[in-house]
Amino acid sequence: MGCGCRKEGAAGTGNCVCDILREIVDAQSDVVENCCDTSCEQSINELLGETDPGNGLDTVPVILYCKDSCKPFKGFGANRDNGIGTIGELKASFVFRVKRVDEDCCAVLELLRTPGDPCTCDHLKDPCDQDLSELENTGICITVDLDCFCHVTCLPAISVID
Repeated sequence: MGCGCRKEGAAGTGNCVCDILREIVDAQSDVVENCCDTSCEQSINELLGETDPGNGLDTVPVILYCKDSCKPFKGFGANRDNGIGTIGELKASFVFRVKRVDEDCCAVLELLRTPGDPCTCDHLKDPCDQDLSELENTGICITVDLDCFCHVTCLPAISVID
């Protein structure tokens, strides 16, 4: 029994999380070379400048929910500490920038964090624990299978690209 997210015969993949994330990637690519009823549609319109042209926004931050538990997904990763062969501090985030979605609904997500946010790994219990005041790119990317998710929450469009 699925979570009711698939729409057989609908345009796209039939996986609503995958289709929305692909739409976000396309919109973000339109903004950075390289009236709506839902938060995702509103955020995409903001990103594309349909509500305020020239707003400088380049990212729709997303929170994903695991299909089996219906809980927010927390991703983990680490930057290189001092070059190749060294691992920096492990960091976690519930908030991501979608970098890429392939034809099999696998996505590359970048962890977004506020610099200096003291909550890392186990101290970050749910999205409300995470400081969202000034999200920035971390350079930490993970690959996920979008078939494992049943819900996506889009936060308001922001600017994180320098």
